[in-house]
Amino acid sequence: MVWTWRYQAADGALITPTGGVEEFSSQGDAESWIGEEWKRLLEDGVERVVLLEDEQEIYPMSLRES
Repeated sequence: MVWTWRYQAADGALITPTGGVEEFSSQGDAESWIGEEWKRLLEDGVERVVLLEDEQEIYPMSLRES
């Protein structure tokens, strides 16, 4: 299994952030990484991410604090 994030702009358009798309061997690794990188991703124009296990959507998440 490969875990990745899909990156989206505010209008839903897909974005490839600076540095490309990371792949992770576990959900925990993916979630830890997003916890460290979310501010940089916002600077790249990413507003929302979707966690994927292989190609299956697991959950969406806004990068904006509510």
